[in-house]
Amino acid sequence: MAVFTALTRADATALLELYDLGALVDLEGIGSGIENTNYFLTTDRGAFVLTLFERLTAAQLPFYLLLMRHLAQRGLPVPAPASTRAGALLTVLKGKPAAIVTRQPGRQQLAPGPEHCAMIGAMLARIHVAASDFTMYQPNLLGIGWWKAVLPQLEPFVPDVIYTELAEEVMFQDGFVRSADFEQLGRGPIHADLFRDNVLFDGDHVGGVIDFYFAGCSVWLFDVAVTVNDWCVDLDSGALDPARTRALLGAYHAQRPLTDLERRSWRTVLRAAALRFWMSRLYDRHLPRAAHLLEPHDPARFERMLRLRVAASELPWL
Repeated sequence: MAVFTALTRADATALLELYDLGALVDLEGIGSGIENTNYFLTTDRGAFVLTLFERLTAAQLPFYLLLMRHLAQRGLPVPAPASTRAGALLTVLKGKPAAIVTRQPGRQQLAPGPEHCAMIGAMLARIHVAASDFTMYQPNLLGIGWWKAVLPQLEPFVPDVIYTELAEEVMFQDGFVRSADFEQLGRGPIHADLFRDNVLFDGDHVGGVIDFYFAGCSVWLFDVAVTVNDWCVDLDSGALDPARTRALLGAYHAQRPLTDLERRSWRTVLRAAALRFWMSRLYDRHLPRAAHLLEPHDPARFERMLRLRVAASELPWL
């Protein structure tokens, strides 16, 4: 989340006239994240998040909003999109697509232990199971196709040795995506960005899973790998913590059993998850967009992580 487009209280008041959500009380920009403009929007009838979409198009957005509604209707703690008085989930503000969703309760847990990782593993599996009958399809927009397209754009900005390393990993992952094993992996809608800052803990339970705007349809194991690569690592070194990793995977497995094929693919998919964020953070650093509140994330964390996943003699599993 970030603020690329500045809004006034008058802008928010005018927008709220399209909804039946009450009168504006407060409007506060959210400075974290890197993709969309986000504001905490408080009315006299509730707490919401207002998002203006800076990259995603109006044609792409129904997938995200309807997926969130699908999950919320099944009792999962995800933001529920608000409908306008005319029944639309999407509107336009400052010339950009915009949506309002419910604000979830709780606080981020940025220093998780095994108990937090177990809750996240169980929640991620519940999301995968609940979304398995969601009928809309949209690919992971930051998957292999994006990696291949972005790679040459990064070449002028990184040393030759880094470019070669990135290119070799993209080729390796492209081969995996074309393999029979990849085709047989379980798949469906995934969150694709379930980092520590996208989960809110409300006491002793998960109060909210937020920011579904990287979601897409891909293999479930990739979603697990993205999550493990954040929740179960030392953030400085990128090394996996066995206790947290096994807690997350064990709780996930209890809700949606992991297969032998997923075990055999684990290292490759952990590498894919590290590559995705190394490349996206390099892209955001070297090809940035102007924002009123924005701090680009450090790509070096995932550079170190990818090398560790490649070199490790053994990786924690169940």
